[in-house]
Parts: sequence; C-alpha cells; structure tokens
Amino acid sequence: MKIAVVGVTGMVGQVMLRILEERNLNVSTLIPVASEKSVGAEVTFKGKQYKVVSMKQAIEMRPDIALFSAGGAVSLEFAPQFAAVGTTVIDNSSAFRMDADKKLIVPEINASILTKEDKIIANPNCSTIQMVATLSPLHKKYGVKRVVISTYQSITGTGVKAVEQLENEYAGKKGPMAYPYQIHKNAIPHCDVFEENGYTKEEMKLIKETQKILDDHTIAVTATAVRIPVVGGHSESVNVEFKTDFTETDIRKILSETPGVTVQDNVDVNVYPMPLMAHGKDDVFVGRIRRDHSQENTINMWIVSDNLRKGAATNAVQIAEYLIKNHLV
Repeated sequence: MKIAVVGVTGMVGQVMLRILEERNLNVSTLIPVASEKSVGAEVTFKGKQYKVVSMKQAIEMRPDIALFSAGGAVSLEFAPQFAAVGTTVIDNSSAFRMDADKKLIVPEINASILTKEDKIIANPNCSTIQMVATLSPLHKKYGVKRVVISTYQSITGTGVKAVEQLENEYAGKKGPMAYPYQIHKNAIPHCDVFEENGYTKEEMKLIKETQKILDDHTIAVTATAVRIPVVGGHSESVNVEFKTDFTETDIRKILSETPGVTVQDNVDVNVYPMPLMAHGKDDVFVGRIRRDHSQENTINMWIVSDNLRKGAATNAVQIAEYLIKNHLV
C-alpha cells in the first residue's frame, strides 16, 4: 500500500505514524505530507527518514490511502482532490462527518457499510468514539433511549499549543495561550466554539455523531464538554436510559465481550478507569458501572480512552486495515 499521512508533523499525525508502525501495516511507500512551511523536513518511520512533501506532490503520487489530520479547512480543500485521483481518504477532521453522503465509521461498529465507492470516509470525534464503543453493544441489547454526557477532556485534544500552555503555567512562565483562561489547576467548560443554541461544537458533535454512528436518530442526547489539565486521555461520565431493563451483571458481561473495550470495575479494591492508565493504549476503558436509582432502566458509566489513539489515529488506521483486508482499496 502507498499511504499518505496528511498533517504528519502534528500531534495526531505523529501518532498515526507510530500506529502504522506498531500495527505493521503493509506500507510499501510512505508519503508524509504537511503545510508548505514543513516541506523538506524529515520524519522517521520504521527507522528510516522520509522528507515531507507538499499536497500537490502527494496528489501526483496517487496514494492508495490518505490519512488526514490537518484540520477541516485543509480537508475540505484537498480531500476531494485526492479522491479525484483514486485515493481513499480517511479524514480525522469534522469536515465530512455530518455529510449525508459520507460514512462516519468506528470499525467495530459499522465498518461493514463501507464500499469501494467510498472515497472520503469520516473519522468520528474523539469523545464520540469512546462513548459509542460502549453504547453500541448495549443499544443492540436494550435499546438506548437517552444519553446524558459530561466530558473531562485532555488538553492534547486541542493540540501542541495547549500542551505548551499547561507546561508554561506549571513552570510559572508566560507564553502563547491556547485557551481564554489558565488551564493549570482549572477546569474550563468550553471545548471548541459556542454555537447559537448555547452548546459548543464539541457538545453538538457528541449529539449528532452518536445518532449517525448508531443509525438511530430517535436517541436523545445531551452533553457538557469540559477541558481539564490532563494529558493522557479523555474521561466521560455517561448516564444511559434504556428502553428495557437490565442487570448490572449482564451490562458488565456484554461490555467485557466487546472487542476494543476493557472493563475496569471493582470499587472494592479501587479499580476504575483513569486517563493516566489509558495513556498509550488503544482500548476504551469502562468502569463505575452502577444503576441510576433515580430513574427506571438507567445506568451510570465512567468511560476513558487515549484521545490521540483510539479517539483519532488508531481508529483511522483500523479503518485503513478494514479497507485493505476487504479489498476495498
């Protein structure tokens, strides 16, 4: 496979390279792509150095697959140009997620809907991926009626500038600000930009993407997304109302048998998911599973995942793996 990584110098782009290497994808030619200012710089892949090329050069090389993580504006401009030369684009931005003609894919849930004709495939939002990984098997069994989510999101979801802001504040230095307020020793209820309805874009992604991935627009979803001074991954408190009743034992059994999900749930010995432990791993971790006694057929869960891996790069590479395995590229 001739594979391009677009946005290769960014945080997610670098993780994409690492995961391509870890999972030993059959990459015959790697094409690292970035903005003009990075052209000519070198990246390392499988012990070799590769020079970063421009978008134009990459398109002319006609890669089989292009993994995009360069922002929505770049995706809107260049993904169709890659698709026009026969490349299958897996895009990590929000540019195509809610496009009715584009598939929004979490491989363990809905990769089977992909065809050879899908030349631009959307990778869901990081906070959505980890949540639907747990919701999907439960939805099949009990029918999800309503979901209430509060997120506790890593600064790595914002990018390098946010990591630098936290490090500067921790060291007592002044520097560029990724957020409107200090993030060190703080929690900011503001992920992405605010929309007219009072919700942020991040919160609306959780709502709309969940319904699209689970292919059920009757599911009621509401969300509050919060940025916290954590590096390892995103955490979510999720309250789920089902159409039918359940037992907590069955919930744990279903989740423990779900590929890509690890149950960590033994409060007797303080076992529960934490971003510190999820960092660098590909699974979605779920714990604090307990019935909501204030309402019928309702469960509380605590869900954690490394947002740069399963929440972004790993999911994109898994889509590529599915395409290759099923001869769709």
